[in-house]
Amino acid sequence: MLLSQLKKKEHYLLSRKKKPAGRNNRGRITVAHQGGGHKQLYRNIEFKGDFSSGIVTNFEYDPNRTAFLAKVCFFKNNKKLFYYVLAPQNLNILDPLYNTTTDTQKIIDPEDITSTKFIGSCYFLSDLAVGDSIYNIELTPTKGSQLVRAGGTFAVILQKGAEFHLIKMPSGELRKIPSKCKAFLGALANDTHNKIIWKKAGKSRWLNIRPTVRGVAKNPIDHPHGGNTSGGCHPVTPWAKLTKGKPTRSKKKVNPLIIKFAKQK
Repeated sequence: MLLSQLKKKEHYLLSRKKKPAGRNNRGRITVAHQGGGHKQLYRNIEFKGDFSSGIVTNFEYDPNRTAFLAKVCFFKNNKKLFYYVLAPQNLNILDPLYNTTTDTQKIIDPEDITSTKFIGSCYFLSDLAVGDSIYNIELTPTKGSQLVRAGGTFAVILQKGAEFHLIKMPSGELRKIPSKCKAFLGALANDTHNKIIWKKAGKSRWLNIRPTVRGVAKNPIDHPHGGNTSGGCHPVTPWAKLTKGKPTRSKKKVNPLIIKFAKQK
């Protein structure tokens, strides 16, 4: 997928992005090794699937995620507007994107495309077939997409039902999702993002990643391993929680929609 080098910024598609640097609302560091980095603007992406049908104009890089973005042009009140969606594989410039509006396979465009599905278009799960690859999936109808949004990922429809569809997630998890939820057809692009070699520590700093300091190199007030002493306790986090694989998920909480959990590495 060839990214656009000369692109015009649409200011209504961009918004400011605050840098908490791993701190919560009380100013305490809750996620270590974050801070600094290059200035970034957040791209407002259509995750709810309530966009108008349009045509892809170009592809862009998004610093906030591993997936690429497709910029789609549409007309409203005789005015040309744009919006962003996550770009799937095999999507080209000038390809049409459609959006399902009802659960009876009605679309905004009058052309009937129920027999031919378009890559990158948004459909209800009830409109798709068994074996279709999907991404950008809703968990609750009309809430917006929450699942399968990383570059190169996709889920597969294994079974269709009246109320729920059985979906196989990229992690191997089998989950039931309501049939009235929306999803996009295809698999996300940029599947080689995990093979990029950064080559120098400076690029990590550009990406808001600060150096990782060993616990034994810290002071006793900063880490349980600190103080230049050997032994004394098992490996723990800065908050004295065991780090050697102790189960943290509660066995009392059971989600009936998860048929099979993700594969354990």
